[in-house]
Amino acid sequence: MRNEWFIVQTLSGQEQKVKESIEKRVKADEMQDYVKEVLVPMEKVVDVRGGKKTVTSRKLWPGYVFVDMVLLDEDRRVIEKPWYFIRETQGVIGFLSDPPQPTPTEEVEAIKAQISASEETEKPKVNFDVGETIKINNGPFLNFSGVIEEIDPERGKLKVTVNIFGRNTPVELEYWQVEKA
Repeated sequence: MRNEWFIVQTLSGQEQKVKESIEKRVKADEMQDYVKEVLVPMEKVVDVRGGKKTVTSRKLWPGYVFVDMVLLDEDRRVIEKPWYFIRETQGVIGFLSDPPQPTPTEEVEAIKAQISASEETEKPKVNFDVGETIKINNGPFLNFSGVIEEIDPERGKLKVTVNIFGRNTPVELEYWQVEKA
């Protein structure tokens, strides 16, 4: 029997509670042989509230928890003990598929890579598009409107054309200095 990743559907907003409950109950119910890891994929995003830059976490898969566990025997049949253990966790709706199908390890590794990438770089909460009109909410061009000409996601900057005194002027701004118009 080998452990594989399974996706568990949870009540909305209960992902972290389900994760903590499973982790706590693993020891109490002696399920260490079955449940190896519980993952709620989240990324860091930057938001500006009241002129202050704040970093928050956003769920990549709202309503789902990934569990690395032994659930299927050699004949690919569901083992009842771990199945009931997960199903009886408060906040769990059920496994993503019935009967439960493992998620390919490559997909989970890609999600983990996305999580660790977001640890290093701060992503804006809002995604911008070239040609979009934005309003500047911070800095010397406060309350001006402009059109996005270029987006540099690596540096978290936008090149915006702003009309100042009747002339179009290119200005470089950070994501958090603007909002959608």
